[in-house]
Amino acid sequence: MFKKLVAEFIGTFWLVLGGCGSAVLAAAFPEVGIGLLGVSLAFGLTVVTMAYAIGHISGCHLNPAVTVGLWSGGRFPAADVVPYILAQVLGAIVGAFVLYIIASGQAGFELAGGLASNGYGEHSPGGYTLMSGFVTEFVMTFMFLIVILGATHKLATPAMAGLAIGLALTLIHLISIPVTNTSVNPARSTGPALMVGDWAVAQLWLFWLAPLLGALVAGIVYRWLSPQDDD
Repeated sequence: MFKKLVAEFIGTFWLVLGGCGSAVLAAAFPEVGIGLLGVSLAFGLTVVTMAYAIGHISGCHLNPAVTVGLWSGGRFPAADVVPYILAQVLGAIVGAFVLYIIASGQAGFELAGGLASNGYGEHSPGGYTLMSGFVTEFVMTFMFLIVILGATHKLATPAMAGLAIGLALTLIHLISIPVTNTSVNPARSTGPALMVGDWAVAQLWLFWLAPLLGALVAGIVYRWLSPQDDD
C-alpha cells in the first residue's frame, strides 16, 4: 500500500508541475507561447505518461474525484479512498511549491497572477459565474469518469486506456479553461490555491464539491450502464 501511495504522490506531483507549469511558465511566453491548446495538451500528457509509468502500481488515479468515482463504480475499495486522496493532495501541494520556486526566479513574478489557480466570477479567465463554473466542473468530471470507467473496463483494450484518458483530459481543458481554468481534480486545485491564498482558497470549495459530485454520479451511472462489472 505504501508503494501505491508514493506512486500517487509522484503522479499527482507530475500532473501539477506539468499541467500548471505549462500554464504559468509557457502559455504566454514571448513569441513562442503554447497558448490554451498547449496547456490542454500538457495536462493530457501528464496523465498519459503517468498511466504507463505507474498505472500498474497504483492504478494512476492522480485525482480525488477519480478515486471517488472508481469507488462509486465498484472498482476501488472504500478503505483505500482516504489514503489515496491524502497522497494526491500532498503530491499536488509539493508540485505547486516546486512550480512556485521555479516561477519566482523571474523578475516581476507575482503570486497574484494565480499560479494557474481555478476560479469563478472575477477570477474566471472568461468572467463566468459561479453557476457556470459548477455546471462545467460537474459535467466535465462526470464525462471524465465515464471515459475512465469505460477505458479500464475488463472488456476494453487495456493498452489503450492511458491514451484515451489523457486525450479526454485534453479535450476537457480545451472546453473549460475559459470558464474555470479547468479543475476536474480537487488535488490539482488545492496545490496552487494554497500557494496563492486569499481568493484562491476562498473559492476552493467549488473545485472539491463539483468534481466529487460529478465523479460520484458517474460511478453510479456507469455501474448501472455496464452490469457485467458485477459478474
